[in-house]
Amino acid sequence: MFAIILNVILWVPHVQAVWACVRSCPANCVCTQERSCSVLCNHAGLGQIPSEFPCEASYINLDKNSIKFLSERAFGTLPSLKSLSLNHNNISFITPGAFKGLPSLTELKMAHNEYIRYLHTRTFTALRRLVKLDLADCNLFNIPDRIFIELPALQELFCFQNNFRRIPGAIRGMENLTRVYLERNRIEAVAYNSLQGLTKLKYLNLQDNRINVIHERAFQGCQKMEYLYLNDNLISELPENSFDGLRCLKMLNLGGNFLRNVSNTWFRDLGELEVLYLDRNRISYIEEGAFENLTSLVALHLNSNNLTTLPFSVFQPVYFLGRLYLFRNPWECDCRIQWLKEWMENYKLVRDIPCASPSSVAGIDLMDVFYERSPEGYCLDPVELNVTSEGPTPSEEPWSTTESKFNSLISKLLLQMGLPEEVTNTTEVYSNATQMDGLMDGVSSGVGKDCIEAVLFFYLPALFTVIILQHK
Repeated sequence: MFAIILNVILWVPHVQAVWACVRSCPANCVCTQERSCSVLCNHAGLGQIPSEFPCEASYINLDKNSIKFLSERAFGTLPSLKSLSLNHNNISFITPGAFKGLPSLTELKMAHNEYIRYLHTRTFTALRRLVKLDLADCNLFNIPDRIFIELPALQELFCFQNNFRRIPGAIRGMENLTRVYLERNRIEAVAYNSLQGLTKLKYLNLQDNRINVIHERAFQGCQKMEYLYLNDNLISELPENSFDGLRCLKMLNLGGNFLRNVSNTWFRDLGELEVLYLDRNRISYIEEGAFENLTSLVALHLNSNNLTTLPFSVFQPVYFLGRLYLFRNPWECDCRIQWLKEWMENYKLVRDIPCASPSSVAGIDLMDVFYERSPEGYCLDPVELNVTSEGPTPSEEPWSTTESKFNSLISKLLLQMGLPEEVTNTTEVYSNATQMDGLMDGVSSGVGKDCIEAVLFFYLPALFTVIILQHK
């Protein structure tokens, strides 16, 4: 009996809380006990923020409405609210202090509001517990440098797919930031102070921008960085000490740029690096020692470059690598990469490496190339077939010989027709109609000239066919 009474006592407050959440639910919204009290107003056709929410609300979803304006204290006072979502609306202006009265808010989502474009310095004032802020795809061109000054707890910032031309200065000195998403903007450079003071940053995504300049030691203040995306930019050169200090880095993506070589200074500090993307560049040369400090490397992506060879002396320090991607390169399958074939056979971790040269193995996968040995045991390069030579093959005769045969044949035909010897001695292969007319003018009129014309008319096509066939 005591247990039953205790359960009833404990159950009554829960029922009261649920009832309070439902009782104050805004029109066109649904309120549930999920997350204590969730207010679901998404797809509700709302043109403005409801005037009242349940005081117990911990989660409010206002996604995919037509809300345009957020006034000061737009949500009233909601001491328990932890998550607020305003994605996919038509918000164009946010009054400074719009989020006052939300002291417990940890997550604010305002992505895909393409008309915002501008934010006031005090837009997020009083949100001292905010951990996650999503401003993706809002058509922002810039944000004030001091806009996050009252957000000391901010850890995750989503600003991808905007119009930033530089890394927002507002993130400098944000000591608690751990993840920053800035992909698909118009950022052109990573300056020496762009990331200053981000001592806890672990994840930075700058892919698909217009970055063509990275200053020396641009990442030196990010010593906790683990994931760095710089792929699909316009990078053609990197400073020698680009990644110095990133001793915790696990993944570096430099794919889809315009790099032509790999320096032996870039990765010297990256002893913890596990995955390195250098694919889709224009790399034709890798300096010896470029990978020698990558003792933790598991996967290396070198596909879709201009590599013709990969000397063992360059690759030796990471010979224990787990995955190596080399396809879509114009490989020259000579003895310099025989070691790679042996490694492929032994470890079965690399495949699809079609050869581009020598011609005798062009189109053949490296795995299927047979390397012959000299009597001393040295590797012999596959032969280069002379498939494009324009010179005569052993079965051909020089053009001068064929031309002589043609002249002789014409002379015999003319002699058989009883023409003078001086005429037959002038027969040659003429290259144009003017020369042929000269020949005809040198012959007396009458039967002789008619005979020559007949000979030329009936026999020349066949003779030229013979010459062409012989010349081939």
